[in-house]
Amino acid sequence: MKLLEYQQAFGAWDRTSEQMRKGISQWFKLYYQSGSDGQLDPCQRVAYSVVSKLVKAIFSEYRATAETAFYQKILEQLLGCHRQAMELTLVGGESYLKPCIGPDGISLTVIPRNRVLVFGRDPEGELTDVGMLEKSTQDRYYYTLLERRRLDEQGLLTVENTLYRSLNAQTLGTRVSLQSLPRYRALAERYTFPQSLHGVGLVRLRTPMLNCVDGSDEGVSVYAPAVDLIANIDRNEAQLCGEFERGESRIITSRDLLDENRLLTDHLFIGLDEDPQQVGFHIFNPQLRQQSFLDRKQEYLRNVESVIGLKRGMLADVNTNLRTATEISASEGEFNLTVLDFQRMWQTAVQRLFALCRQLAGLYGLGRFPEERVQIDWGNGVLFDEDKLWQEYRQMVLDGLIAPEIALGWRFNMPAQTPAQREAIRSRYMPQICQGQA
Repeated sequence: MKLLEYQQAFGAWDRTSEQMRKGISQWFKLYYQSGSDGQLDPCQRVAYSVVSKLVKAIFSEYRATAETAFYQKILEQLLGCHRQAMELTLVGGESYLKPCIGPDGISLTVIPRNRVLVFGRDPEGELTDVGMLEKSTQDRYYYTLLERRRLDEQGLLTVENTLYRSLNAQTLGTRVSLQSLPRYRALAERYTFPQSLHGVGLVRLRTPMLNCVDGSDEGVSVYAPAVDLIANIDRNEAQLCGEFERGESRIITSRDLLDENRLLTDHLFIGLDEDPQQVGFHIFNPQLRQQSFLDRKQEYLRNVESVIGLKRGMLADVNTNLRTATEISASEGEFNLTVLDFQRMWQTAVQRLFALCRQLAGLYGLGRFPEERVQIDWGNGVLFDEDKLWQEYRQMVLDGLIAPEIALGWRFNMPAQTPAQREAIRSRYMPQICQGQA
């Protein structure tokens, strides 16, 4: 379906540059593609490997807790979609978390970048006017819900919903009532919130790298700098597989021998329309250049690691005996810093999600909830050893350098800045001291 058709339906023009639109399309194609076209063979699935390995590293020891039951339910919703949200962010450069109010409270939906049309952004890159697509099928029809969210001059959010139906997935079709599908019957065609929300009511997840496509504030795929390298890897794979297939021995003979003897299959024998006495039998068996191709592919994979900033050996086979201690430390540092960047991105997004859900709960009469910071524990990393740091905190307490409440607050993710917060730590984790004071 053409972009122009969506823009006409929304009545607005997508501000995304042509370079970014091509890039987004290419990134998703690299992630989902399968099957060789003769020129490229994506069987190694480099883009998928990069994303899956990073997501596994980011959330390998992830834990999140909140004291209020309202926020705990939000975290439970996140547990069902946090990997999907991170994967779509790494693929498309951006994704969005959309909280929705329903009979069961707040639910979360992840919106990928290729289902978003950007009509306006503020100087910080946050959306001020956006169109989103949601596709579904029922019976023999294809449905597309167009949802537009935009802020007015007072900062109030207006949401518009229109539903289209067609007989094929390639066209938008005709506009129909929202009552045509049960899942959309509760939606209003147009609604303006009485109070300002967090932007357009979406939480933006954006990769922390600089935009290497058009220099804008839009996020880019984690493997955007390595797109050409991945194409070369896929091309090498097609060449290597093709050479192995063509490297099977072939016996060249005259066509009439094949016609006379049914046992001589064309899988092994190749017939030529020449004089049999001149042709005879010639065995064609070329040398396979396996090692040179494999060496080249390994070099490409190492280059992908270097461009993206992955730890050496995540994609390519690395002989650690040939690397110095400095090289190992440097590669581990690069990898850990990359993971930490994405962890910080996720932690910021969760805090924004808490703030947005608190606003929505107040507007929809679900209750008034105090501000609360989520407690996220990422576990041990390459450069961060939690057990070692805890021993250092304990030693500082023994040396009289810091108060024990500070150490315990860090250990159990509790704030310890104010006297009231330190008192809460003492009452929970230092009962002997509290009893002595009493």
